[in-house]
Formats: sequence, C-alpha cells, structure tokens
Amino acid sequence: MTREGVAFHMLQQYKNILVPVDGSKATQPVLEKAIEVAKRNQTHLDILNVLEVNQFSDTYGGAVSGDVIYKLSEDVQERLDSLKQQAINAGVTDVSIHVRFGNPKPVIAREFPADHGSELIVIGSTGLTAVERLMVGSVTNYVSRSAICDVLIVKPTKLK
Repeated sequence: MTREGVAFHMLQQYKNILVPVDGSKATQPVLEKAIEVAKRNQTHLDILNVLEVNQFSDTYGGAVSGDVIYKLSEDVQERLDSLKQQAINAGVTDVSIHVRFGNPKPVIAREFPADHGSELIVIGSTGLTAVERLMVGSVTNYVSRSAICDVLIVKPTKLK
C-alpha cells in the first residue's frame, strides 16, 4: 500500500452524514461543510429540519390550527428542496431531506441517527441568539454530549 493509501485508509470513512438545519444564518455555512464532508467521503447526506410544535402552541396560546402547521411544514419542505438542490449542484449524488416534529435535541442526537444509520452529525455551534440559548438551551451542546455517533461542530468563525 502506498503512503497516500495508508493515510487515506486511516481516515474515518462516513457512509451516512446528517446535517440538521433550522433556517438561521448558520444554515448556509453548516450545509457547505456537510457538503464538503459528504463529497470527500462519497456518501449519503441527510438534511433534517425538526419542527417543535410545542413552541407554536406556547407562543400563540394553544391556538395553532392544523392549517398553520401544514403551511409551516410546506414552507420548510420548499426550503429543504432548495438545500437539497444546492447539495446536488455541488456534487453530492445521494441526498435526502426530512421534516420531523418533536424536540430537536433527542431527535437530532439519537432518534434520527438510530433510524437512518447516521455516522456523523454536522451541526452549527449556534443558531440561536444568546437569550434564546439561555432560555431553551443549546441544541448543539446537548447533541455533542448525547449523540450516538460522531459530531462535527462548525464554529462561529465559519458562520459569518
């Protein structure tokens, strides 16, 4: 085996990569990093958005109708379709998009990776403001501690 072959062999090879997105300004650089890793590994990329329905019933006093949730999920689906096309245009050949309802923390850290065989989660270090992080806690912090697979955190210097 050549020296380059040994170095390549020693690198971790991921077969399924998960990139959770939330629509914040962090989405673009995190997606770009996930695309880069997926291309390097010639692997499958899952793009996931987790909708936390409880946040809407709290915000709107429990008056959230099915129509509102349907419209929201439709909007998210359109955004995910656009992100999928971006990944394909960048050279990722195997991309899936997903919308899940629930608490983003366990969905991203354990549930989705267990269901889809994710081996790496690429996530931004922050998508929330400081006040939002203080109130709801950092999803990234939870995922980095509780994930059932490797986690790559894209730092704020990349989130410009």
